[in-house]
Amino acid sequence: MVSKLRAQRIADRIHEELSTLLLMEVADPRIASAHITKVRVDSELAFVNVYVSSPEGSQRAVIILKGLNHASGYLRSELARRVQLRHFPRLRFYWDPSPEHADRIDRLIASLDIGEDDLEASNNSESTSDD
Repeated sequence: MVSKLRAQRIADRIHEELSTLLLMEVADPRIASAHITKVRVDSELAFVNVYVSSPEGSQRAVIILKGLNHASGYLRSELARRVQLRHFPRLRFYWDPSPEHADRIDRLIASLDIGEDDLEASNNSESTSDD
């Protein structure tokens, strides 16, 4: 069992190295647009949960996850060479919908038709009620 701090340091290092691998060394077109959003290492160092997303959205999730699972043996062996651990944990890939949710929230906020006049009036009424 490792401390939370050590698990986080290992996760950060794996995130960095895996991002480099995907960007520079993996040529599979299925995962070309994938980027890693989060990496979590369990307390036993048995598994690394890797959360991925893509600018193209969730319609490519199945394809990207299949490509990553197909390449997981290669990725694990390369990571084991770069990140020195006694036993390198197995990789598990998950789709992260957070960027899509954030984009949707941004669009909803932008669609609210609040002009600068409305904001000024709102700010003025708040400042006069505070007095």
